[in-house]
This record gives sequence, structure tokens and C-alpha cells, in this order.
Amino acid sequence: MRDIVLPGPIRQIGYVVRDFDRAVASWLALGVGPWYVIRGQHQRVLYRGRPSEVTLSVGFANSGELQIEVIHQEDDTPSIFTEFLSSGREGFHQFAWWADNFDEAVRNATAVGWPVVFSGGADEGTRFAYLESAGGPAAVFEVMERTDATVAMAQLVRDAADGWDGSDPVRVLRGG
Repeated sequence: MRDIVLPGPIRQIGYVVRDFDRAVASWLALGVGPWYVIRGQHQRVLYRGRPSEVTLSVGFANSGELQIEVIHQEDDTPSIFTEFLSSGREGFHQFAWWADNFDEAVRNATAVGWPVVFSGGADEGTRFAYLESAGGPAAVFEVMERTDATVAMAQLVRDAADGWDGSDPVRVLRGG
């Protein structure tokens, strides 16, 4: 496998779970929080080249500079998440990089043989692409476009975690 140039350090680790609330509770028990949760998030995506739509519950919290994402797909539409769970796995799923130049980052990955297997976000204003490598420490790797909105959300989550006293552990954001 040729070396890939990725856009800076890993910013996020993602976990795909069957029971969203139990997974968030397990992180809270470790002192990681508060969690910012979005339920019923609809995403129009391309999954292995085919248009699709999935509905997710997602949660975000930070441990230091590293953001943790918990993902639960609320439907059984084929996706990288149902694919992962159907293979008998659950838990750690992906590393994510946040790219100032999204197109270049995706080009770099595909140039070394990492195909895009799940992508979307253009309608919502923040593009993302999940890439599959031939072996590696994660099932997939995500590149997410850094925008003003993603920077603001990341800062909100990071600032809330800094010195968090355990109060208000789950903060629900709008879904949809």
C-alpha cells in the first residue's frame, strides 16, 4: 500500500452501536462528556455508488482534543453502519480527519487505492466521505469538510468538555 497524505491529525474516533443510550452511558461512566446528541438525523448519501437515505442518532463528546462520535442507525437501510453490524462487529469503526481542502484530501485517498464507499453532506453544507483501505486499524476512514459550522460545533463540544463537572450530561440538539 502506498503512503497516503491525510489532512493533519486524527480529530475524531467513531463508534457504531446497536444501543445508542447504553453506549453514551458507558462513556459517561468513564467521565467523558457532556454529550451533544442529535436524534432522527436524515442523511442523503451515496452508499457504494448508489443513492440512499439513512436515519441516525449521533452523539459527540471530547476527551481532550479528541472528539468521540457514537453512531446508531435507526433504520435498516443498507449502509456502512449496517454492513459493520451485520458482520458481527460493534464499537470502534472509524478515524476521521477534518479537511480544509476536502476535494484534495479525497483525491489523495483515492489515488492510493482507498475507494469512497459512503459519502454525502453536500445538501447540508458539510461534505463527508468514508473511504475503505486494504487493511488498517479501522473499518473505514472518514474525511469531513471543515466549514464554519463544523469548526463552531467542534469548539462547542471541546469547550464543554474542558473542566466538565458532570452536570447536564446529555444535551439534545435538533434532529431532522
